[in-house]
Amino acid sequence: MSLQAVLDRIDADQDAALERLFALLRIQSVSTDPAYAPHCVAAADWLVEDLRSLGFEASRRDTPGHPMVVAHGGTTGPHYLFYGHYDVQPVDPLNLWDSPPFEPVLRDTPKGRVISARGANDDKGQLMTFMEALRAWVTVYGGLPCRLTMLFEGEEESGSPSLVPFMQENAAELKAEMAMICDTGMWDRETPAISTMLRGMVGLQVTVHAADRDLHSGFYGGAAINPIRVLSKALAAMHDDSGRVTLDGFYDGVPDLAPEIKAQWNALNFDEAAFLGEVGLSVPAGEQGFTALEQTWARPTAEVNGIWGGYTGEGFKTVLPAEAHAKVTFRLVGDQDPEAVAEAFKAHIRAHLPADCTATFIEKTGAKATVLPVDAPEFAKAREALSQEWPKPAAFVGCGGSIPIAGHFQEILGMDALMIGFGQADDALHSPNEKYDLASFQKGARSWARVLHALCG
Repeated sequence: MSLQAVLDRIDADQDAALERLFALLRIQSVSTDPAYAPHCVAAADWLVEDLRSLGFEASRRDTPGHPMVVAHGGTTGPHYLFYGHYDVQPVDPLNLWDSPPFEPVLRDTPKGRVISARGANDDKGQLMTFMEALRAWVTVYGGLPCRLTMLFEGEEESGSPSLVPFMQENAAELKAEMAMICDTGMWDRETPAISTMLRGMVGLQVTVHAADRDLHSGFYGGAAINPIRVLSKALAAMHDDSGRVTLDGFYDGVPDLAPEIKAQWNALNFDEAAFLGEVGLSVPAGEQGFTALEQTWARPTAEVNGIWGGYTGEGFKTVLPAEAHAKVTFRLVGDQDPEAVAEAFKAHIRAHLPADCTATFIEKTGAKATVLPVDAPEFAKAREALSQEWPKPAAFVGCGGSIPIAGHFQEILGMDALMIGFGQADDALHSPNEKYDLASFQKGARSWARVLHALCG
């Protein structure tokens, strides 16, 4: 089959493709607010009909939360699963939007034309980028390039409470040779990327308890223990002077970065000064001996996200507080065990408690890091296909955040995932004036057509 014919069709259909995307963007599918539940159903139904127009057997699957959309198509060739989500974040604060968030518009910017709307990137624009590649294929050849299962969820922006039970109950139906995930981005506007590692996370809230009530600092200061001082000292001791985390066993399961991946990252010519300068900083503060990219993509972290206790209002209230609190999260890599890290943190805090102090903890459910097999043939094929579409070769990159679905695919369905997306760093995800570059939408569709040709041919 001629790939060029599919690419030409994508180019010729750009106006209609944009109208289809705009129609989906107009649906107010905010998953966190129950008032928008009917809109989430409407978005699911819209996608079911669009998938059916492409020859899929598609259905809306209701859950205790918002619906899933599942579709199957194609009869020959390898079998892949494609995942995206149709729900979006709330639009607040509304007054900061330059145009109504559910009335998509094209806007000219110094960096090119952009699609502006809630969900323009995350994730409706990315999802429809893939759909337009399929549409062109079906139009040109009358069918899909291979066997495809589509899974679209409506709760990604609200914690995906229905996703794991649904995947477990429907594992046999959903399992494929490999998944494809579109909820990621490019390295820059000329360099496409395949995300191959995601950090996991575990979080805890700790409370250090001391006296049975707040104490007058004049009457008790000096004689009574101050839990803020105790907690601050314990938290400060989590790192040594080189930036390494001091918790016992913390680095168990942390791998060395493969030389070929490190060489790719070095070739990206990442500007550490500009990266930190954008937020008013200048010096990488993680483990010494690692670049800023390594610190954010391939190394684990221990971070205090909040700390409080005593009186914090206007003026002064001279008390020794009865309690001090902190929220701490750990980003994990490799085979680090979230439960083991959480227990090491608890042990660290307890080891720093003097007489008359105790500690209690509230633990956030943790998730392991996801590491994908860059040596699998699909990764090489996809990288080559992307490189043919963009000015610069595609790169295997890390991701400092977490995308739980990739880990779920590994754990529940026993398959890895190609994480390919076309978002840009300035797309304002979750913020007012979210956008998606028009070039990302159009060249992204061409890119997916190339990837499908490489994988399904």
